Amino acid sequence: MTTLGSSDTWRRPGPTAEQRRADVFIGLAVTAVALFNLTLTASAGAFHLGPPPSWPEQAFWSLAITAPLAVRRRFPLVVGTVVSAAFIVAQVRAAPEMQLATGSLFCAIYTSGAWAADHRRSRQVRAGIIGAIMAWLLLSIWLSIDSVPPDAFADAAGPVPPLLATIVNAVLVNALAFGFSYFFGEMSWVAARRQHQLEVQAAQLRRARDEEGERAVMGERLRIARELHDVVAHHVSVMGVQAAASRRVMDKDPARARTALEAIEQSARTAVDELRRMLSLLRRGTGADEGPATVGIDRVETLLDGARDAGLTVRFGVFGAPVPLPDSLSQAAYRIVQESVTNTLKHAGAATIDVRIRYLALELEVESTDDGRGGRADRPGAGLGLIGMRERVAAHDGTLETGPRPQGGFRVRARFPLAARPACPAETAEAAV
Repeated sequence: MTTLGSSDTWRRPGPTAEQRRADVFIGLAVTAVALFNLTLTASAGAFHLGPPPSWPEQAFWSLAITAPLAVRRRFPLVVGTVVSAAFIVAQVRAAPEMQLATGSLFCAIYTSGAWAADHRRSRQVRAGIIGAIMAWLLLSIWLSIDSVPPDAFADAAGPVPPLLATIVNAVLVNALAFGFSYFFGEMSWVAARRQHQLEVQAAQLRRARDEEGERAVMGERLRIARELHDVVAHHVSVMGVQAAASRRVMDKDPARARTALEAIEQSARTAVDELRRMLSLLRRGTGADEGPATVGIDRVETLLDGARDAGLTVRFGVFGAPVPLPDSLSQAAYRIVQESVTNTLKHAGAATIDVRIRYLALELEVESTDDGRGGRADRPGAGLGLIGMRERVAAHDGTLETGPRPQGGFRVRARFPLAARPACPAETAEAAV
């Protein structure tokens, strides 16, 4: 399992291929500008560090300081060490190009802090680099004191002794520059670690959500299977009544016996169909039992009365000619409305809910809309209800549409296919008896 890790143990991943390509282009560009600036410096005779070495050596030190930036994020500590060492030696050799060289040094220190995989080691290397540079700065000042001309500070007018002011200024400016390089490198590494933590936490939340969804699916499947079990048991009981009726009237009234046998045939087909659905659900998951359920689409209005009592304005309509429904389908339609009402009360903040049941030629359509906050599937608890709806609709080969409405609110619409049935088996059984 992935963990967040502490600030000392987390290792920053290396740069992407795109970042490596960008480093190469930047390194080449900085190197080219450094060589061009070296040419300008030499042409202007700006040799502030003393007589310069030969032109090839000057170019070599410019390359040694700037070219390693092309791989700065791949090998940050190596680049920081090489650039700082080349910078010190270049100053010892009085290489005249220092503008781009100084910028490259700061960039290398920043990259060592931001991209080194071992952050503890990075701190040690950066402290060593900064300490070595500052030591060289103080040493160079001490070595050059005797060569300062007597009239170098002829125009000095401040309260601080001019030589001391010069030394403090050099040390202070360099300390601030190196401090900023160290600080921003540290902040970049911390930001990368926080981003990693957020990604890990997001992955853990996604896994937890998926696991919770799976548990909800399994629980809903068993609940549906339990309801289907009740339906199958009902049909088998009806078949027993029909068989007894047929046996009693077989000799006296063959027509009534034939009617009872037809009802048995229809009940058997319905029971087998419901049993198939139940077994299909049980093969896909298990969960906790919740006890029997004896609800159906005829009890939707009673359900909505409870919503009215809870303070909702309820509109309810039945469209088309109602037809006998299999018990499992009737229960599924009821559960769709029940879950929609529950989500509206708990998550939507709605004032009105509109429930419509439509008996179409080949489909039963159940629709629930409200005027609350759209997108409640993202709210805690609401998504599990939608999972249960999908399972019920899928068990009957139907379709489910859920989502915010353009004019505001939320819509749940389920469509169940209707198969042609000659008669309701229970009614046929009563006629046979």
